[in-house]
Amino acid sequence: MAETQGFAVAEIESLELERKSPLAEMYTLSPFVWRQSSQYGVLLRAVNRSTIAADKVARIYYGVSRDGLRFIMGDHPVIAPGPGEKDKDGCEDPTLAVVDATYYVYYTGWNQTFKRGQLLLAAGPDIEHLEKRGVALSSRPQCENPKEATIVRVADGTWRLFFEYAFGGASKIGIASAPAVAGPWRVLDSFFDPRPLRWDSWHLSTGPVLATDSRRPVMFYNGATREAKWRIGWAMFDENYTRIVARCEEPLVTPPPPGESSDTDVAFAASSVEENDAIYLYYSIADRIMFRATVRRST
Repeated sequence: MAETQGFAVAEIESLELERKSPLAEMYTLSPFVWRQSSQYGVLLRAVNRSTIAADKVARIYYGVSRDGLRFIMGDHPVIAPGPGEKDKDGCEDPTLAVVDATYYVYYTGWNQTFKRGQLLLAAGPDIEHLEKRGVALSSRPQCENPKEATIVRVADGTWRLFFEYAFGGASKIGIASAPAVAGPWRVLDSFFDPRPLRWDSWHLSTGPVLATDSRRPVMFYNGATREAKWRIGWAMFDENYTRIVARCEEPLVTPPPPGESSDTDVAFAASSVEENDAIYLYYSIADRIMFRATVRRST
């Protein structure tokens, strides 16, 4: 059992997908899971297999489950690359918010020609009928290639967008504010910094925010050393997301030793669902295997 002050991992289970070709032949990762009525929904990133990195093109699939572990997947992507330039080479890392019966999906669009990623938005009356709405947060010198969106509503009715971006050879966490879930977003000063000589000393990336207790919302974030050994930890915010009030000393989730020679040493959180006294944390390891950790509060 892994344990840190505040939270403990009680159980880890593999996700199972019922899927047809071509999804059955793809890598799947970044599972965004949410509760919808009597079942669970999932949006995940699917990538075709190739020995050439530039030929791997991500798309986003949707599935449903009764137990949050075994998902029946759709036969076609709900967000596919193109036809525009912004996401012609990949649609990655979905994040969902449902507001006033409208589904808002933030995702990363990739353009291989320009090596550029941007946060894009799609929206619609349900997951099967999403319409692309263009760029939500563009790549710029001060926050290059923004991706991995996490969106939360603040007590005053405004919204915060946490995102990963590249700067100075490292991944960092940026923060933006907007009056509505669809933006427009204004980038704020970030207060989320790496910690020297620790497991999150170099790279940082966003993870899901658990806001059941709005006075002390918690992000299960991703951190890594300069060698890109990614682990999952947690940080607690004040109610307005202006500062970190508590942060774990050690990782909450560490990946097992690589199963294949090509596997990366990566555990990466994607979403969380709280039910009763349990928190279900969904994550990927090695960019190809998906799990659900049952996390319980230890204090």
